[in-house]
Amino acid sequence: MAHIEVNENLCKGCEMCVYACPQKIIALDKAKINTKGYHPATLVTPEKCVGCKACAIMCPDVAITVYR
Repeated sequence: MAHIEVNENLCKGCEMCVYACPQKIIALDKAKINTKGYHPATLVTPEKCVGCKACAIMCPDVAITVYR
């Protein structure tokens, strides 16, 4: 099953991955704050991920790895 992993220490919470995701299954995790002081992105419903890589392509910090 496809899924993504977000390197929380690299993520700056810019939300580009949130808007790029065609499935709308990525959101900022308001319960966490990374070492830079940002809310990192997280996969809300992993079972809906199709592994399209749109989020990873849009991430300016290369914080997202997609697994298929």
